[in-house]
Amino acid sequence: MPEDLLETALKPDTAAGRTTRPAEIPEKFWDEAAGALRVDALLKSYLELERRMSQRQGPPGDDAPEEERLRWRRLLGIPDSPDGYEITPLNEVVSPDPVVNAKLHEAGFTPRQVQLVYDLAAERLLPLIAEAAADFEAARQVEKLQAHFGGEERFRRIAAQLSSWGRANLPEAVFTALSSTAEGVVALHRMMEGKEPALARDAQAESTPDEGELRRMMRDPRYWRTREPDFVKRVTDGFRRLVGE
Repeated sequence: MPEDLLETALKPDTAAGRTTRPAEIPEKFWDEAAGALRVDALLKSYLELERRMSQRQGPPGDDAPEEERLRWRRLLGIPDSPDGYEITPLNEVVSPDPVVNAKLHEAGFTPRQVQLVYDLAAERLLPLIAEAAADFEAARQVEKLQAHFGGEERFRRIAAQLSSWGRANLPEAVFTALSSTAEGVVALHRMMEGKEPALARDAQAESTPDEGELRRMMRDPRYWRTREPDFVKRVTDGFRRLVGE
């Protein structure tokens, strides 16, 4: 049977007593005497390549030249100075701060990361600050009521009475509005005792908001957050007039 020439070409060079180096294997990785791959040389070369690749992908160390560190920061899109950050605040309260930007720039924050810092501050910190401010204002209002009614214990008893009477005799929105301010609680107490005079519809019709408008006013930050006295008084008086009507 004729010999397969292709198989013959692929057979080891037995005539020479050794295997011929395949063309795809570099000479430095081939042991000519043994006719085999130099595994140690191949492994050493691979480890060196891996080391160089990790150095190229990672940031330069603290002892790296300034030019190399600056080149790396520019590749990441970090501006040369904190003034180069372009920040779009989600809330005017959380506006860009030069001191904060300088610290973020020193730490190597990219523009996208800096924007994220301000976004998180607006989304997470502002509600916490508003809640803390509301708690502080509520405590201040309670102290004011305790002084008005003659002490903590007496106000506690009156508060229980007002809560029961208000929920039984007033619409929920009216009771909620009046019970959220010291002035409203005092007005509520006068109503319960029958000392709060009813206001005539024709005398207040033009200046009294309806219930829907009063509800919208209660959602205004001037009512629930900053507690602007004039604005709070408008809401309280508005509900008092509705009750009087």
